[in-house]
Amino acid sequence: MKCAYCGCTQSRVVDSRQSEDATTIRRRRECEKCGRRFTTYERIDLVPMMVVKKDQTRETFDVNKLRVGIVKACEKRPVSLEKIEELTRSIEQKLNAQADSEITSKMIGELVMDGLKDLDEVAYVRFASVYRQFRDIQSFRDELNKLLMDFDPGTTDGEANTSKG
Repeated sequence: MKCAYCGCTQSRVVDSRQSEDATTIRRRRECEKCGRRFTTYERIDLVPMMVVKKDQTRETFDVNKLRVGIVKACEKRPVSLEKIEELTRSIEQKLNAQADSEITSKMIGELVMDGLKDLDEVAYVRFASVYRQFRDIQSFRDELNKLLMDFDPGTTDGEANTSKG
C-alpha cells in the first residue's frame, strides 16, 4: 500500500477492524519510511449490476435511487429511517446474491413491494400505484383486494373483507 504522505510502498498494518455490517475492513497503517500513519479501507469489489428496464435499456444499479423510492412511499408515515435502511439493505443483499449481473426493474419493484407490504400498508399502496401504473379505479381496487386478502385469507377473490370487528 502506497503511503499517503511520502509515496513509499512499504507499510505495516497497526490495527484492523471490521465495520458493523461486516462489509468493510478498516486498516491503520504505518509507513516504514516516514513513520506517519494513514487509514485504508478494504471491501469486496463487486461487478456492477445492470438494471434492465421495461424498454430494454440498461443502467447501473443505484442503491440511492432505490432508497429514494422507498422514502417517497413512506413519506408522512410512521416508518423510521432505520426501518427504511433495513429494507434497502435487505433488497440490495438479495440483488447481490443473484448469480446474474443483470436484474430487471420488475424484480426490484417486486422486492420493494414485498418489503413495504410488511412494513406499512399505505406505503405499499402508494408504491404499487406508481409501480403498477394503475390505468383506472378498477385496477387500483383489484390491487387493494389482493392486499386485503393477504391480511384476511378467509375471503375469496373479489370479495375482500373490509369490515372491522
